[in-house]
Amino acid sequence: MTQTSNLILVGQVAGAFGVRGEVRITAFTEDPLNLLTYKSLLRQDGSPGLTLASGRSVKGAVIGRAKEIATREEAEALRGLKLFVPREALPEPDEDEFYLTDLIGLEARDPEGALVGRIRAVQNFGAGDLLEIQPAAGGATWWLPFTREAAPEVSLAEGRVTVVRPAEIGDEEPRAPEED
Repeated sequence: MTQTSNLILVGQVAGAFGVRGEVRITAFTEDPLNLLTYKSLLRQDGSPGLTLASGRSVKGAVIGRAKEIATREEAEALRGLKLFVPREALPEPDEDEFYLTDLIGLEARDPEGALVGRIRAVQNFGAGDLLEIQPAAGGATWWLPFTREAAPEVSLAEGRVTVVRPAEIGDEEPRAPEED
């Protein structure tokens, strides 16, 4: 059994494809066919999920055959299953590249080095990656775009990300324009 804190989400079963037991898996990898290189994909608890025997790439997904699936009904029953691989199965990122999961838990520090908080999560709601930051002083989390301007330095070795919080819009409520 693999340690679950060391698992990286790489795909999710979207459902059956066709009538012969193929499954459609939405890939969260740079190249969807990378899922085939891992072959054995795990469930979130580290137990075996799917063993891909073959597949082809289609619009950000893989249509494939898995050892555990023989019928359309079996494939459809797995809809929503999240698929993981151990972190050590992934290739090392290039210099100045990061696996987003490696950012979770890092300290968020301002450019002067003062602790701002910790990165609680990394999300993408469609407009780019966002860092969810839990303030050091407590309170509600806040979001920061994961851009070079807002996060100019990432140091995994030191366990920190330098963050530049965007200038806030004034505290005053907007006023209605005066009529002449």
